[in-house]
This record gives sequence, structure tokens and C-alpha cells, in this order.
Amino acid sequence: MEQKIRRDRNMGDNLKRLREEHCLSQEKLCAELQRRGCDIGRTTYAKYEAGQLNIRASVLIELKKIYGCGYDAFFFGLE
Repeated sequence: MEQKIRRDRNMGDNLKRLREEHCLSQEKLCAELQRRGCDIGRTTYAKYEAGQLNIRASVLIELKKIYGCGYDAFFFGLE
């Protein structure tokens, strides 16, 4: 039986909070991610923030580098 991973909206809220704290638009953030080798468009990133799509580990790793934070910042408030 196939089981789908439950999408958690709080992860999206944390992604949006971190992006806004660093004064980045989704477009600018995606351009930086693309420069770092992550093939991601603004529409896909918007779905991460909206909780409609699970974020890939490779994107999370690059976001950690961009923001200079620990992984806890992405999972803040998740139980």
C-alpha cells in the first residue's frame, strides 16, 4: 500500500518567514538557487511556501547556505 507524505503548511510558513527576513523576493531567491545549481522556478517555490509541494533536500541544503542558519529554522514549530 502506497503512503503519501503529509504536507505540512508550517514548513511553508517558515520558508516564507526566512525569505522575508532576508528581504528576498521569490524571483530573486529562485535566481540565486538556480545560480547554485538548483533547477527551480518561482511557481515551484511558491508551492513550497503554500504547503502544496514538499521541498527537495537539495533545495533545503542550498537555502541553509543562503540564509546562514541551522536546519532548526526550517522546522521551527513542527511537531
